[in-house]
Amino acid sequence: MVHIAGVNDIVMWIGFIVLIIIFLVLDLGLFNKKPHAVKVREALLWSAVWIALALGFCALIHHWWGRKPALEFLTGYLIEESLSVDNLFVFLLLFSYFAVPSIYQHKVLFWGILGALVMRLAFILAGVELIHRLHWIIYIFGAFLVVTAVRMALRPDNKVDPEKNPVLRLVRRVLPITKSYEKGSFFVRMDGRILATPLFIVLVTLETTDLLFAVDSIPAVLSITLDPFIVFTSNVFAILGLRSLFFALAAIMSKFRHLRYGLAVVLGFTGAKMLLARVFTIPVAAALGVVAGVLALSVIASLIWPGKQES
Repeated sequence: MVHIAGVNDIVMWIGFIVLIIIFLVLDLGLFNKKPHAVKVREALLWSAVWIALALGFCALIHHWWGRKPALEFLTGYLIEESLSVDNLFVFLLLFSYFAVPSIYQHKVLFWGILGALVMRLAFILAGVELIHRLHWIIYIFGAFLVVTAVRMALRPDNKVDPEKNPVLRLVRRVLPITKSYEKGSFFVRMDGRILATPLFIVLVTLETTDLLFAVDSIPAVLSITLDPFIVFTSNVFAILGLRSLFFALAAIMSKFRHLRYGLAVVLGFTGAKMLLARVFTIPVAAALGVVAGVLALSVIASLIWPGKQES
């Protein structure tokens, strides 16, 4: 494990969480107080803001704790951000499946990502604790990532059927649901009863889908560092930028047809890094170069060979 003086201090954790809460309150309470359809220009601007904040935080880590922790944060952020792009395909499918009006998409993504932050924090702390107590479990994580990489490469089409989601089926059995979106509310009162709206169903589906993605992405970042603060903060910045990234890339995501192969290589590489941890240690700088290089090549390949559908 990487021991960094002060990183695991409770004050540092509280300070970071308070900072993120301020960002979220400003986001929903000030900049996006009124529901509206997010335009590409606005999405690109917010994507740039979140990327700048992540790089600024990386610079602070470099200033406080040195080069290696900063590289670990940057590598973890790049891995999480690239794997988040895979989430965007699923989000696009879910919004289309449930016919979510564009003016409500930002709201459901906001609350979905807020829930994802809480779940991922629990995942990260549990994963780090497991590796410390049962070191051999790192090989299970590594093997799981390699298997996931092979499956992703062999099945590049990301097909999700919301009707097969067990949590969604349970919610529908327990809660009465309205037929319309009811002005973007998650719950409404009708005839003395509390009813869920379809927007709440979309939120539940997003949360459970992200939970499945976290099973892949968090072990991948744990292959870079076992410091929970670095892993969590890199996850947070990647996830917070996911909403604006979705609206910025929604129209062109289908053009990156080779990106999933690149993501498969990244998962396979991080899994192999875990499996070979005791035999051969890959420097963080080299891991960052491999991840960035593979992703760049997959994007370039998608632009050069777009396929018949996009040609």
